Amino acid sequence: MSMYSASTLMEMQPCDPSSAFFGFMGVTSAIVFANMGAAYGTAKSGVGISSMGVMRPDMVMRSIIPVVMAGVLGIYGLITAVIINGKMDAATYSAYSGYAHLGAGLTVGMSSLAAGLAIGIVGDAGVRANAQQPRLFV
Repeated sequence: MSMYSASTLMEMQPCDPSSAFFGFMGVTSAIVFANMGAAYGTAKSGVGISSMGVMRPDMVMRSIIPVVMAGVLGIYGLITAVIINGKMDAATYSAYSGYAHLGAGLTVGMSSLAAGLAIGIVGDAGVRANAQQPRLFV
């Protein structure tokens, strides 16, 4: 076993565990909240498509746009989580990076959750309205 000086041991210390905790919470919040928004938007729009499919089965494939838009929100969360995880290095991870990654994850996750709620509500109403008046979407 080789001997190290005190200054070398001080430089080799890993990051503070709380920094990593906040960074991983950013990863978790990005993917969890984004996929919750995607799931809600897909479910709510899917109910509208099912209801519309009873009245106008010929327009089902035309009305699938809100479901695709909601699914993209989950991909945004996944991409953000992978980018944040790639920036985490145990040797150089600071408290600033942990807080910044938490903020980034919460920003993407919560905005995707809000967008999923909006896509679900508007997609459901729009698809049902399209079944009653097909000239809404040309």
